[in-house]
Amino acid sequence: MKYYDLLNPEVFDYFSILSEEFPSWLLDYIHTDEMERIGKISMSCGADYSKCFDVKYWYSNLDHSVGVALILWHFTHDKKQTLAGLFHDIATPCFKHCIDFMNGDSEHQESTEERTDDILFSSKEISSLLKRDLISIYEVHDYKKYPLADNDMPRLSADRFEYNFSSGLTFFRVWNLDSIREIYQDITISKNEEGLPEFAFQNQDVCEKYIQIISKLWPEWISDKDRVMMQFFADMCKSMKNIGCLSIDELYTLSEKEIIHLFLTCPDSYLRDSFQKFLTVDKAYSSPILLKDKYSVSAKSKVRYINPLVLTKDGAKRITEVSAVSKKAIDDFLNSTKQEKYSYFDFSFNPYEGEKVYTKKIPR
Repeated sequence: MKYYDLLNPEVFDYFSILSEEFPSWLLDYIHTDEMERIGKISMSCGADYSKCFDVKYWYSNLDHSVGVALILWHFTHDKKQTLAGLFHDIATPCFKHCIDFMNGDSEHQESTEERTDDILFSSKEISSLLKRDLISIYEVHDYKKYPLADNDMPRLSADRFEYNFSSGLTFFRVWNLDSIREIYQDITISKNEEGLPEFAFQNQDVCEKYIQIISKLWPEWISDKDRVMMQFFADMCKSMKNIGCLSIDELYTLSEKEIIHLFLTCPDSYLRDSFQKFLTVDKAYSSPILLKDKYSVSAKSKVRYINPLVLTKDGAKRITEVSAVSKKAIDDFLNSTKQEKYSYFDFSFNPYEGEKVYTKKIPR
């Protein structure tokens, strides 16, 4: 069965907006083992398993990667850029950016990208397909070489465009398909301040609508519930690793559901019970001080926002240069990004900081 035959109907329609054509040649790459692995990882960074969030349906890291590829294909019809977009998250571990939190990289969230080349260059399936299509792996292994695929925030790239659309559709619900269609159909390619290609809006009113809607989404990624939830998964994975119940490599080979099963069947009753408590909480809190009887953490998260280009009679300008209402929305968000010192769940959990010898047999 083909990848798109298994999609949620709304996601299928969403992808049809991103590209009327689903290129058949792309399916061979999607169905490689390395890409199918990230289909078992959610884009929600753990929110699927938390009652603090209302996730509408499963949207995988593979779905996100396909969405990025479809955007690039729609605007460029360049196989190399499209594949670079498809492969950009091929090294994503289970629970995504939670593992950046575990690595001490909560504000930049780039530490988990380091395995990309290892995975791509060691894949015989992908190498064979690239050889068939007369494409060098060096032309697709780093999507950052293509400005339309990736660029510095707050510019608009295919990656940033897609995850804002899909996150706002599948679990924060700030979009519907009609609003996505209206916004997406207004997009063209222009040149930015550095003379590089960048997506731009053709009409200021559509861009203003985009900012009005998307600015409701940005605060969610720095909320107490999001930060403490991601740090909890980071601490669970670290604690499981420290007692020998989970290896770093397994974060890149197992599915999220398999790791959740390891949490729930862990021979260490403290970790097992702590995860059960996490599954019951439906609210997070903030505090200026550390609360020793709560799961209280100090973790800053990445501030994400977009200041897109819009075409004017004087050329492409940032929306903040031409729209007072959009500038206010962006400034209001940036002025509100101070994060309380501590976020916490209303239960006690102290992660294992160092390795310990575990004498019980660990099931696999």
